[in-house]
This record gives sequence, C-alpha cells and structure tokens, in this order.
Amino acid sequence: CYNDIPKKDMIEVKKMGDLVGVKALDILISGAKAKMMGAKAGEYNSGGPVDVSSLTRKCSDDLGLMKQPDKPKFKSALIGIYVRSQPYGGSDKSSNGHRYDSIPFANGMISAGVSCQLVQYVHDEHAKFFDVCKSFDALIVRCNPGQIKADGGDQGKFDDSMRGLRKLGIQVWPSPDVMEFMGAKDALCKIADMNIGLEDTLAYYDPALFTAGFKKTMAFQPRVIKQNRGSSGEGIWIIKLKSGNYCKTYGERSCADDELLDMMEANDNHSEEHTVAQFIEFCVSGRTGKSGEWTSKGVGKYLEGGKAAGGQLVDQRFCPRIVEGELRYNMVADALVGIIHKKPKEGGISAVGGTGSIYTYYGPKEKRFASLTKNFLSIDLPKVMPALGLGEEPIPLWWTSDFINSSPPGTDSKDEKWIVGEFNCSCVGISKCLPAYCKEDTPNACYNDIPKKDMIEVKKMGDLVGVKALDILISGAKAKMMGAKAGEYNSGGPVDVSSLTRKCSDDLGLMKQPDKPKFKSALIGIYVRSQPYGGSDKSSNGHRYDSIPFANGMISAGVSCQLVQYVHDEHAKFFDVCKSFDAL
Repeated sequence: CYNDIPKKDMIEVKKMGDLVGVKALDILISGAKAKMMGAKAGEYNSGGPVDVSSLTRKCSDDLGLMKQPDKPKFKSALIGIYVRSQPYGGSDKSSNGHRYDSIPFANGMISAGVSCQLVQYVHDEHAKFFDVCKSFDALIVRCNPGQIKADGGDQGKFDDSMRGLRKLGIQVWPSPDVMEFMGAKDALCKIADMNIGLEDTLAYYDPALFTAGFKKTMAFQPRVIKQNRGSSGEGIWIIKLKSGNYCKTYGERSCADDELLDMMEANDNHSEEHTVAQFIEFCVSGRTGKSGEWTSKGVGKYLEGGKAAGGQLVDQRFCPRIVEGELRYNMVADALVGIIHKKPKEGGISAVGGTGSIYTYYGPKEKRFASLTKNFLSIDLPKVMPALGLGEEPIPLWWTSDFINSSPPGTDSKDEKWIVGEFNCSCVGISKCLPAYCKEDTPNACYNDIPKKDMIEVKKMGDLVGVKALDILISGAKAKMMGAKAGEYNSGGPVDVSSLTRKCSDDLGLMKQPDKPKFKSALIGIYVRSQPYGGSDKSSNGHRYDSIPFANGMISAGVSCQLVQYVHDEHAKFFDVCKSFDAL
C-alpha cells in the first residue's frame, strides 16, 4: 500500500507530485486566461453554440469578444444592424461593423455563464433570421432607432416578429412594447401621481383636445410641450407668454389665438416667437400658410397618425430650475450604476449633447442626491413598470431616467422633489465606449481604442448586465418549473383542445408546457359523470390522482403533455383533435 513507500523515497516522490500540480495549475490558468481574452483582429467568436452560419455576417471580426462558455447556462444573442447605405454601417459603429458598445454587453453575459453571439439583422432574410432566433433563450436588441428603416427594412415587421418570440417565452431586452410604452412621452402622465411625477401632466392625441387643453394650461403658467417621436430634444418646446399675463387659478381663462408665445426648442436652444394659433397649426399640420415662418429643423405634425401611430403631445409644467441642469440616472435593471449632472450652456435651457452643456459624473452613492436615489429606487421604481402597463415585463437591462428639480430655490436637498423628464431604454449608449466609434477623423476606431482606465468601469457595467440578465432568466425558468396553482390551467396548448369539453376544475401542480416542445403528447383521462368525484381514482379537481407526475415528467423531458378528458358524446371530435399529437 501507499505506506510501504520508504520515507527517503517519499521525499523525492512528493517533489515530483508537487511539480505535476504546479505545471497542471499553470496549464489550467493559461486555459482560463485564454477563454477570458477577447477575439483578436480577424477572429470570430459568435459561431456557436447556436448555429448562425445561415445568416449574413456584416462584421469583419468580433474584436474583444470573449470565447463562449463551454456549457452555457442559457443561450443569448446581441442583435445589431449594419446600415448598408451609411458610412461605417451607421454613426454608432466601430470599424469592424459592430456597434461601439456591443462587446462589453456581450462579455458581461459570457462572464455570467450565458453565451452571447453577435448577429446582425438583414431585412432581406427576415424569415430566416427569426427562425434562427427561436433557438436562443434571450435576445439583446441594440439597433438604434431609425436604422432598420434606413437600411430598407420595416421596423413594424421587425417589432411584430420580436413580439412573436416573446410569446414563445424567449426574453427580449428591450421588448418592442417596453421600448414603446416606456419611451413614449405619455409615460409621464402614467407616473403623474408618483413622487417622481407632476400631477398636472397632460397628454393629447386629438387636435381639438390639444387646442382647448393647451390654451387653458398656457394661460395659467409656462409650459413644456413634448412631441413623442423626436430625439435629442427635437420637438420639445419650452414656452412662455410674452406678455406674462398668467391667470391666478387654473381654468380661469384660456389664451386667445393672437397671444404671442416666447419659445425655445430643446435640441439646440434656439428661440422663436409665434402666436398661439401659429404654434397649434405647426403642431397639428406642420408648415402651412397659417403657421408662419419657422427656423426649427423639425417639420411639426406631432399628432399625425393618431395615438396608434405614436402621434401625441405631452403638456407639462415648466420647472425653472432646469437651468441648473438635470440628472441622468444610468440604470442596469433595478441597480443604479452612475449619475450624470447635465448643465445647460449659459443662457440655455436644454442640456442635450452638442449644445455646449457641461457634464459632471458621479457615482451611484453620491450624497448630494441620496434622498432622490433612496426614494426612487425603493419607493417609485417597483411601481413604474405596472404603471406603464408593463407589469409582466422585467425592467430593461440598460436604461436611463432623466430628473428635473421641481422644488423652489432654497429647498433643503432632503426635501427636494425631482420629477422624471424622460425614460429612455432605446439603445442607450455607454459613453465611456465612445472612443470606439468611427467618424471622419477616426475611421479606424475600434474596441481597443477605449482607454484602459475607462475599460475598468465599462467592464463593471457589462458584468452587472450579465448578472441581472442571468437573474431574470433563472427566475423565468423557475416560473416555468412551478406547477399551476388552484384555478390555473396549463393544458391549453400547444395543440388546440378548446373544442373539447373540459371536466376538470384546474391543472393544479402541472408545469407550464415547453415553449419549443420536442414532441407533443397528451395524457387521456375520463371523468365518470355518474360517480362521486368523477371516479374512485380522482382528486378533487377531476384529474386522476397520479396524472400530474406523469405529465410533469414528460414536460421535464421537453415533451409537451396536455391533460384532456375523453367524453363519449364527442367521440369523433375527440379523436380528430388527437391526430395533432405525437403521442398519447
């Protein structure tokens, strides 16, 4: 036995064994580092685990992307788009064709044990693209607004197909509905009663209601009118009565058509002067003979198409302290990762980039904003998604909330009321990755151009995205594993059995059916109508007492298993439905 080895030899034997351990550890560490290292120029790490070889690849490489996990906990893809008609593939691209901040998001997922392949949507192969996407558990959509249309595609068609994937149980960040309802300006009306809202926030979808409502609010106090479709402040107007003739109480009077308005547009802080009637005409019909001359870059027509097409205007009280700047809260799901104070250029009101505004960066624990942070994260944030009609959707993975101080000057910081000016979850960028995007003077910009000191912060954000995404995916998987509660019914599909008589009261304990079943089966029972409980082998809900374990076993194996009851009165119909199953 081992103890028979002489002690003098054991010394040499131990040295050999220890050296084996040291060398093995070196090899294992080298292997681990190799997996952590991103792809080099010309290398491509997005080929698996899902086979995407049938899709057109518009990038030259996956520079910086880590190798995919050998045994991923879940399989995800980051969806981008290369706009073929635009330089570099779009204004947000690195020189290899990927969006400038795609790699940190994907690497964060990979670090969390979730594979994340970079794929590009090409509208010419729409059907094939979405067929491939069915093999993923989750999708991160990073297509800038307008880019699908600019490439010749149809945004509505893309969104509808993404909704179809959501119905299959595939997670989409952000889903089209989240992007639409959270990004819409009338979201401010839905949070008006929260601490982060203003109770006198109104939304207009109809020209007549807008005309009457705006004349009434404008006569009372300075207003901010926001269109729904614009970006970077275009179509957001800060408006004051030139005469200053405000009424003392709301509704006391309405503005006349010929009253002059002193206006400033948030996209570039330029000023214009128009009558009430001219402004209403511009908002409703655009540039016409009745709207006067406009220097705005926009075209008006903010209500065009009605509510269904995104035509809307939001009317909100003007908060004078906007000149002190607004706060942008950068969020990863429900976690605050940073605060940006955006102060407008002297004399301006808007702090949109490119207007000379000054940005100051703070950490998530900045004491100056501790009261707002605590109240927002702990009180209002859990209510936001339900208030927007998105209670079944998770909070976006990467999003922002802009806050404006609505309190009178001199208010103690702990008592200040900060209100939301806008939510944004539509392809929000990571600002510290901007050195990686191409422009005229940096046509070869790439992932390696992000400064090392910034890369540390970028990696933290990406890793947190991965952690939060994994949490959401695990929660979703657990929900599927949980059996039906009393009164719930999990046998409705994938085969349509709605034409058959259901003799049970619920499917208590039955797991949800697989989103993509390998095969479709049914467990056939019978409820004996002349006997107590439906038969001596029945549970109180009408199913046989041991049906659930059998059915759940099938579901756990990836085979759908619906509980159906045979009723002899509908014999022919019953067996016609059964033809749609693979097994009974």
